[in-house]
Amino acid sequence: MRLLIVQYAGDYREAVYRFARGEKETYYAQKYSVDTVAEITKQAEEVAVICCMTTEPYNEVLENRVRAIGAGFDKKIQVKKLLKLIEDQNPTHLIIRTPILEVFRWSIKKRIPTIAMFAESASTRGLRSKLRNYFLANLLKNNYIEWVGCYGINSSMSFQKIGIQPDKIIPWDFIVTEKPDSFPPKYLCNKKIWKLFYIGTMIESKGVGDILEAISKLKAKNFSVSLQLAGRDEKEFFLKKARQLQIEDCVEFLGLVPNSSVVSLMREADVVLVPSHHEYPEGFPLAITHALCSRTPIIASDHPMFIQILKNEINALIFPAKSPSYLSENIEKLLSNQEIYKTLSQASADTWTQLQVPVKWDTMINYWLYESPKNQQWLFEHRLSSGRYNSNIVINK
Repeated sequence: MRLLIVQYAGDYREAVYRFARGEKETYYAQKYSVDTVAEITKQAEEVAVICCMTTEPYNEVLENRVRAIGAGFDKKIQVKKLLKLIEDQNPTHLIIRTPILEVFRWSIKKRIPTIAMFAESASTRGLRSKLRNYFLANLLKNNYIEWVGCYGINSSMSFQKIGIQPDKIIPWDFIVTEKPDSFPPKYLCNKKIWKLFYIGTMIESKGVGDILEAISKLKAKNFSVSLQLAGRDEKEFFLKKARQLQIEDCVEFLGLVPNSSVVSLMREADVVLVPSHHEYPEGFPLAITHALCSRTPIIASDHPMFIQILKNEINALIFPAKSPSYLSENIEKLLSNQEIYKTLSQASADTWTQLQVPVKWDTMINYWLYESPKNQQWLFEHRLSSGRYNSNIVINK
């Protein structure tokens, strides 16, 4: 068996080197993912990971026996070069972690057993997305694409909506390392300055600029807040925006933070902000899962992947995406209302429980790779159509 994993970002080589130096995870379940791939080398001729977005091209067999290949692309994928890298590996099995149509076409043409393992949702906004979804759905229906794994129930249902049969979709999750049981619910207490927290990719479509504008509006009203932003601010784009808005004194840019510190940072905050725009292809962000574990109330946009789980004034406050004014009003509302604050914090444990699914990322991969009647039956029993997710789906309506 020659397994090849193709992913958009998440530099496998960099992660292995960092763990070897004793450094910590930069995102949730990172070491778990790295170790899962390395474990497969014990039963395979070769296991390789191609990462599209790397600072330089490379091809190296690491100490854990995984071949790490960096395509060296910057923002835009060079399809012909990527397909050449894939063909050079001569894979017998493929795991495709990002919906690149040309890679699925290649695997079908070469008749290679393949699974998709998506962490995002299928966006249906705009004609271009709808056309892309049409072609993607047709490819994923092919028999050589044996399963479509999706991160959580909402992502799974989004792929069903574009035409993938639920018999072929398996919802998956990462291992559970944190639970809301570790903390009691939170209550408002008198403070001179309220602390807000955001973690994630630092781009406009994640709503980072909306947060800064909302802070500016609150500052103009003398409503005292501070903001911590965790994530890489490329070229200090948002730092410059904070300066333009004259709110630099109440915004702290933390940069990348170890995953182990995320829940603690959220617990110390009074509000966690998740303001993604609709066009950002969210699966279900780990920021929400972490926030639920911290029991700190969430203010989130009305992103289609959020509102299936997050309900306004029940387990979160919801505002229209791309609206800094509504965001600022929701921040002020939450931090001025003891009852709403208490309700949201108390609801976090039950909401977290609703999100849990039995299939883990490594389990799905291993049950597929090591084919047997027992393993195949297990996969059948965990399809979206199996009935075991009905309670989640009813709750999410």
